[in-house]
Amino acid sequence: MHLDQVVLQFIALPLKSPFETSFGLERDKRAWLVTVRGEGVEGYAESVASDAPLYSEETSASVYYCIRDHIVPRLGGDIGRPEEIWERLAPLRGNRMAKASVEMAIWDWFARARRVPLHRLLGGREEARHIPVGVSIGIQPSAQDLVRVAADYWSQGYRRLKIKIRPGWDVEPLRAVREALGPDVPMMADANSAYTLDDLAELQAFDPLRLMMIEQPLGYDDYIDHAVLARSIETPICLDESVHSPADARKAMDLGACQVINLKVGRVGGYTASLGIHQLALARQIPLWCGGMLETGIGRAHNLHLTTLAGFTLPGDTSASDRYFAEDIIDHPFALNPDGTLTVPAGDGIGVKVDPKRLRAVSAYEEVLPVDRQDKGSRSSKGGFPDHDLG
Repeated sequence: MHLDQVVLQFIALPLKSPFETSFGLERDKRAWLVTVRGEGVEGYAESVASDAPLYSEETSASVYYCIRDHIVPRLGGDIGRPEEIWERLAPLRGNRMAKASVEMAIWDWFARARRVPLHRLLGGREEARHIPVGVSIGIQPSAQDLVRVAADYWSQGYRRLKIKIRPGWDVEPLRAVREALGPDVPMMADANSAYTLDDLAELQAFDPLRLMMIEQPLGYDDYIDHAVLARSIETPICLDESVHSPADARKAMDLGACQVINLKVGRVGGYTASLGIHQLALARQIPLWCGGMLETGIGRAHNLHLTTLAGFTLPGDTSASDRYFAEDIIDHPFALNPDGTLTVPAGDGIGVKVDPKRLRAVSAYEEVLPVDRQDKGSRSSKGGFPDHDLG
C-alpha cells in the first residue's frame, strides 16, 4: 500500500468545564488531528501533546515540526504492514507523541483498507465488545465539591474513580470521598509527579484509604525512587509518565518500581511499542489499564480498541464523550452503558467517522503534506497555529 497525503488539522475543542491537575487548568482540548490518505482510504488519529511541556517534553509545536520535517519524508514507497512504520521512525529519537499520531492513523488506514476492525489487527479479544471504564476527576474547589462530583459519576455507573491530587490537596479530600461513598468503591489517586521522597509521611497516610493505586507520585522520569517508595507504602504504585517503551517497562518491573502500569498508546509512540509493553506485562503478570489525555472521539476510539487486548484488566480512563465535550468531532459520540462500559465501535478501522461540519467549526489550521513528492503541499488557517510562526 502507498500513502499519498498526511493532513494535519489543529483543533481547539471546548471542554464542558475546566479540568485541573497538578499541572494547571485546561479549558479546551487543543490537538493535532492526523489524517492519512492513500489507495482511496483514510485513517485517523490525534496527537496527545499539549501546548506546554508539562506532562511531556513534547508540545503541539514540536509535534507539528517533527511530523512535517522528519516523519512524513519517511513514509514514501510501499508499506506492507503497519509495524513497518515503527521501524522507519526508529532512527528518530524521542518525539513519541508525534510518531504515535502518524503510526496510529496508519494502523487505522490499514484496518479500513482490509475492511476489519482495528482490534483484530492488534490481536484483541473478539469477545471484548464492552470495555469497563472509569472516570478522572480534576482538582475541585473544596472537598465537598469533590464528594458531590464523585458521587454523581459513581451513580452514573463508572467502574472506578480516579482523583487528581497535589501536595495540600490529597489525603483529606480522598478521605472525604471514601467516607461518603463507602469502603468498596474502587478509588485511586493520580499525583502527576507532584511529590518526592521527602513527602514519605504524607504518602504513607494514603494507606488506610484502601486505594487501588497511586499513579506516578514521584518524578516523571524516575524508577529508583519509586522502587524505594514501593517498599515503604502499602498502596500499589502505578507508573505513567516514566514508561515510554518496553525497555522502560522492563526496567521498572525489574526494580520493583510499580505494581501497575498505565499504558497510553500516544505516550509510548504508538501501537507497536504498546504491543511490546503489553506482552511484557502479561509475562510478568502486571495489570494494565489505558489512561486518558482528554482525547476527542478519535483518540477514544483508538483507546477502546487497544483495551480489547488481554492484559488490560483494570477500568481505564476512556469515559463517555459527554464527560468532557458538549459536542465531539465524531458522528456518533461515545455514551456510557448502564453497566459502566463503553462499546467498542463496530465497523472498519477504529469504527468512527469525523463529523466534517463540527471539525470545521473547531479547526484553526490545516496543512496537507504530500508523501513522496516534491511540492510543499497546501495550508489554510483561521488565524494560524496559535503563538507559533509556521514559516
